Amino acid sequence: MRKLFGVVAGLILAGSLAACGGASTDTAEPAAAPKADAPLKVGVNPVPHGEVLKYVKDNLAAKAGLNLEIVEFTDYVQPNTQLDEGNLDANYFQHIPYLEEFSKGKDIKLSWVAPVHIEPLGLYSKKIKNVAELAQGASVALPNDTSNLGRSLKLLADNGVITLKEGVGVKATERDVADNPKGLQFKPLEAAQLPRSLEDVDAAIINGNYALEADLQPATDSLILEKGEGNPYANGLVTVPAKVDDPRVKKLAEVLQGPEVKKFIEDKYKGAVLPAQQ
Repeated sequence: MRKLFGVVAGLILAGSLAACGGASTDTAEPAAAPKADAPLKVGVNPVPHGEVLKYVKDNLAAKAGLNLEIVEFTDYVQPNTQLDEGNLDANYFQHIPYLEEFSKGKDIKLSWVAPVHIEPLGLYSKKIKNVAELAQGASVALPNDTSNLGRSLKLLADNGVITLKEGVGVKATERDVADNPKGLQFKPLEAAQLPRSLEDVDAAIINGNYALEADLQPATDSLILEKGEGNPYANGLVTVPAKVDDPRVKKLAEVLQGPEVKKFIEDKYKGAVLPAQQ
């Protein structure tokens, strides 16, 4: 009986494994690598990222063996969430401080690939012509995301408008303003809303891409403007960890950092957008 029980038990176990597709030590087949000519779907903000990528698509992609699909977004959130959800292969719209802040806040993992350009942050106004004309209690709109808020406060501090607590740098918040001699009233807003806020505030610090979309020329229209030298806010190519070694992503990074794109940026934007220093 004991021997018979062992045989029956063995048959039952074998049947169970077969019903489950085999033993638990089996591993799934690895996902097939994308074909070299498969479309590479890249999320961008329209200006300047979309314009730069369209130049690549129209002039450089075929020679590089790239089949680019450009997907435009007007905000700073969807390009990352869509990438994380697998609806994009890469995106090109953000700098490393924003990427790190977003990834931590949303608990997702995205990977920096390569820097491409810098959009100097600037202070703009429809009411004054010089930063010294900011009146007592003037209202100043700032981008409300953490990385660009600190960057904006540092821009004001670098130009003597306010003083920040020692050592805070670009991580500053409004609580880190040590001296505000004009009693400026800061109004944090979503970055995309800042150009429209110029009708309602005395001045606004606007991200370079949104300034360009609003027909503001950073090099000539800003009251104060970030410098490009040593600027840590280069916008670049980002992907998911699983696609860091995708040959298509690597090739796009190489093209975006190439001399043709550098010349396109210099010729088209004339200082409003700067090629990232490499």
